[in-house]
Amino acid sequence: MSGILKRKFEEVEGASPCSSLRESEEEEISSTESGDSSDSVNPSASHFSPSSILKREKRMRTRRVHFEKVTVYYFSRRQGFTSVPSQGGSTLGMSSRHSCIRQYTLGEFAMEQEKIHRDMLRDHLKEEKLNSIRLRLTKNGSVESEEANALTLDDISDDDLDIDNTEVDEYFFLQPLTTKKRRALLRSSGVKKIDVEEKHELRAIRVSREDCGCDCRLFCDPETCTCSLAGIKCQV
Repeated sequence: MSGILKRKFEEVEGASPCSSLRESEEEEISSTESGDSSDSVNPSASHFSPSSILKREKRMRTRRVHFEKVTVYYFSRRQGFTSVPSQGGSTLGMSSRHSCIRQYTLGEFAMEQEKIHRDMLRDHLKEEKLNSIRLRLTKNGSVESEEANALTLDDISDDDLDIDNTEVDEYFFLQPLTTKKRRALLRSSGVKKIDVEEKHELRAIRVSREDCGCDCRLFCDPETCTCSLAGIKCQV
């Protein structure tokens, strides 16, 4: 019985099981090659070549953002009412609308910024020079000197300053202004009347910040705890 089955199987197309399987696979591959290459059983037989990740990354890196112009909006100075300086009142702010607009190229804007920073550096070095002269004339503030009191920034010459050998970008930083300077800036910007009420409000805020929290120690008494009475969780 086994001999008959074996003979009948070999008689089918006169091929072995392995050869018939290979032939069927070849027919399937040849039929799929005529179709879409993405459906091919054998990837090496298709013409699809995936793009390199490195090349794609390189193409993405070549994209750049280019800036052509800088638009600057200028605002007039006004009394601020928005900050709490360490001393005095008359905080600095700006008006709600800009007073003018200017457009610069990138090169012009860089030159303008360097000029502004250099002027600020000059004023800062002048103040340092003036203070050192006053300290010398008054022997570190221990002696009264009319000459020291009469000195102003106009008495300091630019020749006495070493601006050319100072890197502007490395030395430049914002300086806190005294109350006197803030008031002078406001008046020069056209603020005729400075609200003195802000001075008292700022003093009250500074005093309130010195005393923070409640007086509870070891345990909290909700009836006397200022935090609890104010609806704040006591840290004790």
